Amino acid sequence: MSKRLVILGGGESGVGAAILAKKKGFEVFVSDRGEIKDRYKSVLKNIDVEWEDGKHTESKILNATEVIKSPGIPDTVPLILKIKEKGIQVISEIEFAGRYTNAKIIGITGSNGKTTTALLTFHMLKKAGLNVGLAGNIGDSLAKQVAEDDRGFYVLELSSFQLDGMVDFKVDIAMILNITPDHLDRYDEKFENYVDSKFRILQNQTEYNEIIYCYDDQVVKKGIENGNYKGQKRPFSIKTVTSNGGYINKEDLIINTNNKLFKMKITELALQGKHNLYNSMASGIAGRVLDLKKEIIRESLSDFQNVEHRLEEVGKVHGITFVNDSKATNVNSTWYALESFQHPVVWIVGGVDKGNDYEMLAELVTDKVKAIVCLGKDNKKIHEAFEDLIEDIVDTETAQDAVNMAYRLSQKGDTVLLSPACASFDLFDNYEDRGHQFKRAVKAL
Repeated sequence: MSKRLVILGGGESGVGAAILAKKKGFEVFVSDRGEIKDRYKSVLKNIDVEWEDGKHTESKILNATEVIKSPGIPDTVPLILKIKEKGIQVISEIEFAGRYTNAKIIGITGSNGKTTTALLTFHMLKKAGLNVGLAGNIGDSLAKQVAEDDRGFYVLELSSFQLDGMVDFKVDIAMILNITPDHLDRYDEKFENYVDSKFRILQNQTEYNEIIYCYDDQVVKKGIENGNYKGQKRPFSIKTVTSNGGYINKEDLIINTNNKLFKMKITELALQGKHNLYNSMASGIAGRVLDLKKEIIRESLSDFQNVEHRLEEVGKVHGITFVNDSKATNVNSTWYALESFQHPVVWIVGGVDKGNDYEMLAELVTDKVKAIVCLGKDNKKIHEAFEDLIEDIVDTETAQDAVNMAYRLSQKGDTVLLSPACASFDLFDNYEDRGHQFKRAVKAL
């Protein structure tokens, strides 16, 4: 009897899982309560997979041998509870793909910096000539890559939602960058549940695996110290000299693994700002653990170009610099963004609030921000948080209006920063759409 695999969600990960499952001889059914994009529909038709969108037909779902769930679907929705009540295992696309590859997995998690660190690590491995794929939250899905062109290495950006759906999946080199409150609506508003979810990246590791972690993040440090984790521990810090990891000594970034020393000047790093020292150290340690040549690591850390929508300089208009940080969808990301600027900032903020606590931004806003432009439908919380600190707080509902208003509030030498600290779904399709509209508005000035 053929195994029936039901995939909930017809996006990148769901369709990738369908490609791999079909190749492995499963009977496959894809169901999406929303609308499946045309490009994904055509892939499903080409590989002869039955699909539906706009609904979930329970009779076609509850007879599954196993279910792969999109990371965006909470475990608490009634359909998932019904599936589990029937004793059907629910897993992630990453878990499924992991069964069919023998590749070495470098997995990166954290509340902030995941994308940058994953891209930087991928850049380094590629430069070293390794056969490497990039997946997880970025690039083609892992399942699709395993099905069509399996690699020797994968760099995976892993969200807590993806980690929740993992059972036997093992990460050979795990990085935990930082953990701050995020997505608490998915974790019963309990921070400790979210923390537990992040630490799932270390499950199934053996003493032959690696744990690269931020020694300066108290939540991460405590979790590592209190947990019974088997991997080799590689701490990195900008405050403390660590052994068997990475640290900063005056103007130098130093990596000391297995008594082998790597050293480079901080000024040579492509990524500047305190938060990026952490990202560079984490990637550099991974490079050393993989025994990459020092020259390759040095070159990679100095010539890397960051991702779109992450502190991306869009251009200058009359001496005012415009920066697109639309990918900053939580307060912590925005903290990092504000922290990296020396000039006065006109800050564009707002969107769908994920239970934000703006208190942690108060000091930075007082020091660096001269005016706030709200870009969202409901900006009440932003006004309440900052009206005693900032005189000019204005409301807008389009990227064009936000840019025009920020431009009017700026002068030569200032930076206009789009760093929303919120999700984008009130006014935009996603953070990319928000970033693109911002860039178009800047070009139209």
